[in-house]
Amino acid sequence: MSFPLLTATAALPALGAIATAAVPAARRVAAKWLALLVSLATLVLAAVVLVRFEPGGDRYQLTESHSWIADFGVRYELGVDGIGVALVALTALLIPFVILAGWHDADPHETGSSRWRPTQGFFALILAVEAMVIISFEATDVFLFYIFFEAMLIPMYFLIGGFGDRAHEHGDAVAATQRSYAAVKFLLYNLAGGLIMLAAVIGLYVVAGNFSLQEIAEARANGSLDMATSTERWLFLGFFFAFAVKAPLWPLHTWLPNAMGEATAPVAVLITAVVDKVGTFAMLRFCLQLFPEASKWATPVILVLALISIIYGALLAVGQRDIKRLVAYASISHFGFIILGIFAMTSQGQSGATLYMVNHGISTAALMLVAGFLISRRGSRLIADYGGVQKVAPVLAGTFLIGGLATLSLPGLAPFVSEFLVLVGTFSRYPAIGIIATFGIVLAALYTLVLYQRTMTGPVKSEVSEMPDLRVRELLVVAPLIALLIFLGVYPKPLTDIVNPAVQQTMSDVHKKDPKPEVEAAK
Repeated sequence: MSFPLLTATAALPALGAIATAAVPAARRVAAKWLALLVSLATLVLAAVVLVRFEPGGDRYQLTESHSWIADFGVRYELGVDGIGVALVALTALLIPFVILAGWHDADPHETGSSRWRPTQGFFALILAVEAMVIISFEATDVFLFYIFFEAMLIPMYFLIGGFGDRAHEHGDAVAATQRSYAAVKFLLYNLAGGLIMLAAVIGLYVVAGNFSLQEIAEARANGSLDMATSTERWLFLGFFFAFAVKAPLWPLHTWLPNAMGEATAPVAVLITAVVDKVGTFAMLRFCLQLFPEASKWATPVILVLALISIIYGALLAVGQRDIKRLVAYASISHFGFIILGIFAMTSQGQSGATLYMVNHGISTAALMLVAGFLISRRGSRLIADYGGVQKVAPVLAGTFLIGGLATLSLPGLAPFVSEFLVLVGTFSRYPAIGIIATFGIVLAALYTLVLYQRTMTGPVKSEVSEMPDLRVRELLVVAPLIALLIFLGVYPKPLTDIVNPAVQQTMSDVHKKDPKPEVEAAK
């Protein structure tokens, strides 16, 4: 029996979370190093998965299948396609940076708390989230996916509510109340989506007789599973609603600004760069593959919602006075681009959407983590409390600028390739929507450059005059992310080679071909 590589990639951080939580309370530093080493070991396993994956091979590779709950047709089935393997690699890559960036976020002298092992609990919860997200990207049994899709809400709830940001414009009591509100709102929104999805999962089992993604998709393709049109549409809506909440798509997005605003910067990265990607990934893997006709039926409405997300999120980002909430609304706009690319039903759009998931994760991590370093120095999230930072902390300002330029998809940085492909793919089939979506780029330039101007340029405010520049640990967090943004911006081919075959298979699932370009005949 071959080594269960996919299981190991998810099990290692799960076991690491248990071991980190069990470290004695007096050994906080040891708990941190244990969590970091586990995350690095998981990254090594994810790299092995990436190397062993063959882009031109079978659709799902490194597969594992074992009987689990036989009476209900539930199996422990894992497998990765090009999209899944890219997101597993992204998750494993970001977690060590999240841990390093949050190195002191849960120390007792920082939190002022005597709660049970706050440091150990913080890092154990991060590893638990990593394990659940990775297995969600690997699961090819619908019920198995659902379990971890919902289970990841629990550690995230405690990370938001129990280890929130203390750089708050109000007092500690108000900050604690707002953290609790944000955590509960996050949980309730996502639980509501999950409960609707559970009904759809049960309905799928009633229709198909099993939960295997591959078996159901093959039965749909060869005509042996005849699903009534109305049934398919209702099941699609149940799945899509849950994924749209997680993504988040307007108007189901309102939990995200609260959660990112009240969480620490590393946890905010965990939310938007890692956890939320499960929603957009699942649209590709489950909605399009299981319900191809319903996906095409719902496409016009979803495209309009995605377009609203793009413009609405960008407009609200322009008006924000809180740095972290600005990044949150910018992420809503970016997720609109991702969903637009998925449902444009073109190979360029879906390739761009998948690349966008990876590149947005890297760029948002870079920007938010540098913003977290900035906020921890000043003790404020308000843009108005900064000014002239580039004169006293030029490396911090420079990395903040690069992260911001990546957010606005500057050519030469990784998100540009993604956004360009999404817009090209959308315009080739829906030109009006593609044209309107480009205004999101203009607004992104506005909110990013205004943010940089107000915080980093101008006269040096007295409160930031003694602000230290990035330290060695912080440079170890930021420098690799900046390097990746530049590398993938200049040379995205390694990523596109992995993603494109999976995108072509998804296009085949929905029986769509790219529209032929209209070329004027030569006279």
